[in-house]
Amino acid sequence: MKLIVTGGCGFIGSAVVRRAISQGYSVANLDNLTYAACPENLEAVQKDPKYSFFNTDICDRKAVQLIFEEFQPNAIMHLAAESHVDRSIDGPDAFIQTNIIGTFHLLEAARAYWTNMHKPQSFRFHHVSTDEVYGSLGDTGQFKESSPYAPNSPYSASKAASDHLVRAWHETYNLPAIVTNCSNNYGPYQFPEKLIPIIILNALAGHPIPIYGQGENVRDWLFVEDHADALLCALERGKDGQTYNIGGENEEKNITIAQKICTILDKLSPSEKPYRNLITYVTDRPGHDQRYAIDPIRMRNELGWRPSVTLDEGLKKTVRWYLENEGWWQALQRRHSVQERLGVDL
Repeated sequence: MKLIVTGGCGFIGSAVVRRAISQGYSVANLDNLTYAACPENLEAVQKDPKYSFFNTDICDRKAVQLIFEEFQPNAIMHLAAESHVDRSIDGPDAFIQTNIIGTFHLLEAARAYWTNMHKPQSFRFHHVSTDEVYGSLGDTGQFKESSPYAPNSPYSASKAASDHLVRAWHETYNLPAIVTNCSNNYGPYQFPEKLIPIIILNALAGHPIPIYGQGENVRDWLFVEDHADALLCALERGKDGQTYNIGGENEEKNITIAQKICTILDKLSPSEKPYRNLITYVTDRPGHDQRYAIDPIRMRNELGWRPSVTLDEGLKKTVRWYLENEGWWQALQRRHSVQERLGVDL
């Protein structure tokens, strides 16, 4: 299997590349190396003959088409995206450009390549999306593949638009394609602006741990290595034109996540005072969805996949990784100001 991965230097993308290489795939990584990209995530595979890298903008259709022609992929997994909700509130332009326009150019490049190859049904365009396209849940219920779209942030709206584009290219042009929508990812190598890394790194620095509102927002947490496994499973076994929801089956409130991490840090890296004393409630961000929860039954029943890492196991692994890899995140902190949450001072 020869696989193109877009956004392969990102958090989820690099997990997919590492796993795909370990499973014998040949992988071409297309990444524009924007602020959240981290090539160091792929040090383990950079010298592998099955791995190649292209510093390419997915909006540059000609460049992408040349890579298709050179690499001759059997499939493409599209993860390249602007992904931080807070940044989409402060500056939505990049999200429209990358997530919508970029997906359009990528679809057209893939369609041209597929057509030139005489339209093999073995080809696959796999678009990786988010549960945020469905909007917000109340206290009960779960998102199903049939749930109506109701995005509430510029980020989720841009991802919803890209989902619809992929579906349209499948229905109109018969391009073999699937869409997966995942719950909140966490784990090693996550860029330090996301909730769990912010909790860990602010705690270690003795800085306030900012929690939006009262921390009552609920998310379904998915360990990134489980997600990478699920994505390759869907790529290999999924049915063309189908959508698959990938969840961690680990619902928890944001405040509870913060408290759990503080408890783990108290044991692994104790300080003079309990870390939870640093938890600080800050003004909630606009349009903050109350709850997400994924119904993963299609992945389980049709593809035989389910998550293997519990939330408590995953949080311990994640905290331990950040403690053991100070050089990785300190270098990112020197390049970016990521200790403050964005999207609240509007």
